[in-house]
Amino acid sequence: LMCSCRRWGGLVQAGGSLRLSCAASGVTFDNYAIGWFRQVPGREREGISCIRTSSGRKYLLDSVKGRFTISSDNARNTLYLQMNNLKPEDTGVYYCAADPTVQPEEGCLMNVMDYWGKGTQVTVSS
Repeated sequence: LMCSCRRWGGLVQAGGSLRLSCAASGVTFDNYAIGWFRQVPGREREGISCIRTSSGRKYLLDSVKGRFTISSDNARNTLYLQMNNLKPEDTGVYYCAADPTVQPEEGCLMNVMDYWGKGTQVTVSS
């Protein structure tokens, strides 16, 4: 699995929005749990949102509920994370990931995805 990640908008102020994308090759998304993780300074890497499109099962981290939305374009093998109402505490390095076996709740909560994209820096300024 290959994955490249991109963000739209660059540095943003608190309250602003960004969208991250992750394009994978050699993968059929329906066969994987896919998701977004982040490494916030001073904290362990945590799962933000994971999904298995074949079943519709989804996990979303409580601290971003109502602000972040995961989505996918399976035809283009692209995963998105729309981030709205960003807060300074959202600053960190964001990663996309995939796993062929785990359920999305398991993948996000246990932080054990098999394949990882390159991290993308997200900086929210106050």
